[in-house]
Amino acid sequence: MKVWRHTLDCAPCEGPCILTLGNFDGVHAGHRSVLELAGLRARARGVPAVVVTFDPHPAMIVAPERRPKLLMTLPQRLDAFAAAGMDLAWIIPFSRAFSELSPLAFLQGLHQVLKPMELHVGKGFRFGKDRAGDLATLEAWGRDAGCDVHGHALRAPDGGYLSSTRIRQALDAGDVEAAAALLGHPYALSGVVVEGERRGRHLGFPTANLAWEQEQLPANGVYVTEVRGAHLPQPMRGLTNVGTKPTFQGFNRTVETHLPGFAGDLYGCHLEVQFLHRLRGERAFAGMDALREQITKDVSEGLAWQPSTEKN
Repeated sequence: MKVWRHTLDCAPCEGPCILTLGNFDGVHAGHRSVLELAGLRARARGVPAVVVTFDPHPAMIVAPERRPKLLMTLPQRLDAFAAAGMDLAWIIPFSRAFSELSPLAFLQGLHQVLKPMELHVGKGFRFGKDRAGDLATLEAWGRDAGCDVHGHALRAPDGGYLSSTRIRQALDAGDVEAAAALLGHPYALSGVVVEGERRGRHLGFPTANLAWEQEQLPANGVYVTEVRGAHLPQPMRGLTNVGTKPTFQGFNRTVETHLPGFAGDLYGCHLEVQFLHRLRGERAFAGMDALREQITKDVSEGLAWQPSTEKN
């Protein structure tokens, strides 16, 4: 997949193509369905599949006080675009000047570069100055530009609207299984293992202290996780604590993972931690012995946990 980082007026010509637009935070199940459909349509029509997205997130520029905590890093989004069959990802730098473009000026700029034959978006997609552009704007423009515009309803498994906001709400509540249902895969944090306070090692449960790259954390608590990394022999079951370690009067949030049965050195290694199930919330214990007893129980329950299966 090719990647562009061009402003609207500096991009080379690429069209014709099949196009999709959006922020795609989290690249959830609804996003992927739109991306994959655009990819299929591109293959059928013999043209490239192109996704246009923005960096930084528009809210960081136009409403920083309301900016969301992002679910994915930009490299993760690009990986997801490639996996969905995109041939080109155009990352438009989002600036104050860009935010002032009218919906029509934005669409005219896209058309000049990409000449889209079809455009696929979620029905709720908004764009342009003051978010004035919507699906009706796109459809009217498409009739004049010779572009077939398709708006797709993004529905969650429960029939409700599927959005990155709902995923963040689920994670804020510690409901990582609900978040996974909306995403279509477990929520994951990734980053490099860094030096910690080594309290887990003193307790007999050494942990990998993750310098996470994403902005959104699950609620404080202990989670069953699956951990992946080039320095692990295979994906491994982990027990991950997210929180401030109140037993030790901590203040800063940390993400620390114990890998039962693993004895290697992971400092400096890049890991991905997928959150499968929340065992309990975070709480303070009376002392080291009580904490050690609880961790022993957590490890036993975590290793025994199995995902529920749908019943027909």
